[in-house]
Formats: sequence, structure tokens, C-alpha cells
Amino acid sequence: MAALDAGHPVAATADELGLSARQLHRRALTAFGYGPKTLARVLRLQRALALARAGTSLAETAVRSGYADQAHLARDVRELAGVPPASYSPGTASGAKRSTPWPSGSLTTAYRWPQGASQGLRSPWQPAPVNSS
Repeated sequence: MAALDAGHPVAATADELGLSARQLHRRALTAFGYGPKTLARVLRLQRALALARAGTSLAETAVRSGYADQAHLARDVRELAGVPPASYSPGTASGAKRSTPWPSGSLTTAYRWPQGASQGLRSPWQPAPVNSS
């Protein structure tokens, strides 16, 4: 699977392993729960998120991770991780440079707070506090 992680096409990876593309797909489904193309997307996303967490700009992260552009990276992050890519930028809850404390702006009215959650205590993208009891 290192070939997929390096960005090689599925067919080329199957050839390198001495398998047909169909055999590689079946084996990937058994091992990972999804096909080799999805695995390649997940591996590329992991590389991108590591760069973003290290403070690399999203545009640079996209280029260095093998995405066509920043919009392509943003689509993959939303589809695979379910959150906006800016939530992985260090230092801010939304990835934007904020001069006011969270919450402010229209996000607080657009975001549907989970039932029973106290509004205004934390960003919807920040993890909930862990109870250490």
C-alpha cells in the first residue's frame, strides 16, 4: 500500500503487487473496509492534515500533498473528515485570525447546537472536555 500512499494509480499498484485491479480492490475491502482509491484519498488526507497541524498554510498543504488546488483539498477534508479544513489550522477554532472571542458573527446562528449543549461555551469544532473521573 506504500505505492498508493506515494500517489501511484490503482492499476499501477496492482501490477506492482502482481494482482489484478479487481483482486486489489477485494483485498483492500477486506483489510480496510473500502477500496484502494478511497484508501489513497485517506492516505493523502492524512499527509495533508499532518502538514496543516504543523502550521503549513492550506494552499501550500494542498500543493505538497498532491491536491490540484486548495479547493480540492477542502472538498476532500469535508467529504472524508466531515469538518472544514480550517479546523485543522493551529491557533484558532475556525482557522481565521480572530480579534474577538468565540462566538461572534453569523456562525453562532447558522450552527445548529446539539440538544442539551450550552451555547456560547466552546467552538463547535473544538473537542468537548474530557471528564477525568
